[in-house]
Amino acid sequence: MDKKVKKALEASINSYAKSEGLEASNVLAALLDVFESDAPFMDKVANLDTVFDDEQRFEELREYAFDLLMINFFAADVEKLEEDYLDSEEWEAIEEETIDRGSEMLNILLYLRECADDDIEPSLEDFLKEFLLVEEDEFQDEYRIYEKLIANQILIESDFAAAAQVAKTLTEEEELFELFYPIIGFFSEPKPSAEQLADYEANAANKSLDTALYQLIINFNK
Repeated sequence: MDKKVKKALEASINSYAKSEGLEASNVLAALLDVFESDAPFMDKVANLDTVFDDEQRFEELREYAFDLLMINFFAADVEKLEEDYLDSEEWEAIEEETIDRGSEMLNILLYLRECADDDIEPSLEDFLKEFLLVEEDEFQDEYRIYEKLIANQILIESDFAAAAQVAKTLTEEEELFELFYPIIGFFSEPKPSAEQLADYEANAANKSLDTALYQLIINFNK
C-alpha cells in the first residue's frame, strides 16, 4: 500500500470518527485489509463497498475512499502488472464500469502526486491552469465543474470564514458541493497549525466531513 494513501486514509477515517463520536479501529482495519490485499481491482472495489455497507455511519466517506483506492492502484498495484496494463482492454473495461464512482478528489490526489514527482509546490492556479487546463477550449467540462473555484481563487488569501460563506452557495447538484471548502482550505493552509485547524472546523458547514476531507488532502501531501 502506498504510504501517502495510508496516511490519508487513516487521517480521514480517524478525523471523521472523532467528530462523530465513533470507534474507528474496526472500519480502519477492514479498509486497510482491502487496500493491502493482492486481489484484482474490481474485487477490491466490491470489498471496499462491503466495508461501508457494514459500517453505515461512515457512508459519507465511501466515494472518497474509492478515490484513494484508485490512486493506490496507480501508485502501488499497477507496479505488479504488465507494463502496458493501463492501455489494455481490461483496464478500459474497469474505467467504464467505475465511471460513476469516486469524486473530483481524485484530480486533487493525482495533481499532488505529480507535484511530488516534479518536486514543485502545489498551488491553486497551477492546479487549475496547468493540470486541469481549464483555459483550453477542449477542456470546457473541467471549466464547468470548477467554475466556482476559478471565480473564487482569491479566497486562498482570505480567512476560512469567507471560504465557508462562498461554499454555502454551492448546491448538492454541483460536483464540488462537498469539496469546495476543503480544497480552498488546503491551498490556503497546506500545513495548518492546531489553531488554524480549529478555525477551519469552526467555520465548516459539515464539520465531520469537511475536516475529514481536509485531513485526507493535507496528509496525502505530507
